Amino acid sequence: MQGVGFRWFVLQAARRYGLDGDVANLPDGRVEVRARGADEQLDELHAALTGGPPGSQVDAVDAFALDEEQDFHGFEIRY
Repeated sequence: MQGVGFRWFVLQAARRYGLDGDVANLPDGRVEVRARGADEQLDELHAALTGGPPGSQVDAVDAFALDEEQDFHGFEIRY
Protein backbone atom coordinates (compact mmCIF):
# COMPACT_ATOMS: atom_id res chain seq x y z
CA MET A 1 0.00 0.00 0.00
CA GLN A 2 1.19 3.47 -0.79
CA GLY A 3 0.28 6.89 0.45
CA VAL A 4 0.29 6.35 4.24
CA GLY A 5 3.98 6.87 4.93
CA PHE A 6 4.64 3.15 4.67
CA ARG A 7 8.19 3.54 3.34
CA TRP A 8 9.09 5.79 6.29
CA PHE A 9 7.53 3.29 8.67
CA VAL A 10 9.65 0.51 7.12
CA LEU A 11 12.79 2.66 7.21
CA GLN A 12 12.38 3.40 10.91
CA ALA A 13 11.56 -0.22 11.80
CA ALA A 14 14.48 -1.63 9.80
CA ARG A 15 16.93 0.80 11.36
CA ARG A 16 15.53 0.05 14.83
CA TYR A 17 16.26 -3.66 14.25
CA GLY A 18 19.72 -2.97 12.82
CA LEU A 19 18.97 -4.26 9.32
CA ASP A 20 20.55 -3.34 6.00
CA GLY A 21 18.55 -2.99 2.80
CA ASP A 22 16.00 -0.72 1.17
CA VAL A 23 12.31 -0.08 0.53
CA ALA A 24 10.57 1.21 -2.61
CA ASN A 25 7.10 1.75 -4.01
CA LEU A 26 6.43 -0.40 -7.07
CA PRO A 27 4.40 0.82 -10.07
CA ASP A 28 1.62 -1.71 -9.37
CA GLY A 29 0.96 -0.25 -5.88
CA ARG A 30 2.91 -2.82 -3.87
CA VAL A 31 5.85 -1.93 -1.65
CA GLU A 32 9.12 -3.87 -2.01
CA VAL A 33 11.30 -4.29 1.07
CA ARG A 34 14.73 -5.87 0.75
CA ALA A 35 16.40 -6.51 4.10
CA ARG A 36 19.44 -8.35 5.35
CA GLY A 37 20.31 -9.17 8.94
CA ALA A 38 20.00 -11.74 11.69
CA ASP A 39 16.97 -14.05 11.57
CA GLU A 40 15.56 -12.66 14.82
CA GLN A 41 15.69 -9.07 13.55
CA LEU A 42 14.17 -10.10 10.20
CA ASP A 43 11.34 -11.80 12.09
CA GLU A 44 10.77 -8.58 14.06
CA LEU A 45 10.60 -6.57 10.83
CA HIS A 46 8.20 -9.08 9.28
CA ALA A 47 5.90 -8.75 12.30
CA ALA A 48 6.05 -4.95 12.10
CA LEU A 49 5.25 -4.99 8.38
CA THR A 50 2.30 -7.30 8.91
CA GLY A 51 0.75 -4.78 11.31
CA GLY A 52 1.81 -1.70 9.36
CA PRO A 53 1.63 1.89 10.54
CA PRO A 54 -1.60 3.49 11.81
CA GLY A 55 -3.99 4.11 8.93
CA SER A 56 -2.52 1.44 6.69
CA GLN A 57 -4.03 -1.71 5.30
CA VAL A 58 -1.56 -4.54 4.77
CA ASP A 59 -3.07 -7.27 2.62
CA ALA A 60 -0.08 -9.62 2.60
CA VAL A 61 3.62 -9.82 3.42
CA ASP A 62 5.57 -12.27 1.29
CA ALA A 63 9.14 -13.17 2.26
CA PHE A 64 11.84 -14.43 -0.09
CA ALA A 65 15.56 -15.08 0.31
CA LEU A 66 17.80 -12.34 -1.11
CA ASP A 67 20.39 -12.95 -3.78
CA GLU A 68 23.79 -13.13 -2.08
CA GLU A 69 25.07 -10.54 -4.58
CA GLN A 70 23.03 -7.76 -2.95
CA ASP A 71 25.38 -5.40 -1.15
CA PHE A 72 23.65 -3.04 1.28
CA HIS A 73 25.16 -0.47 3.61
CA GLY A 74 22.55 0.66 6.10
CA PHE A 75 18.88 0.95 5.24
CA GLU A 76 17.40 3.51 2.85
CA ILE A 77 14.40 4.45 0.78
CA ARG A 78 14.88 3.62 -2.88
CA TYR A 79 13.23 6.12 -5.27
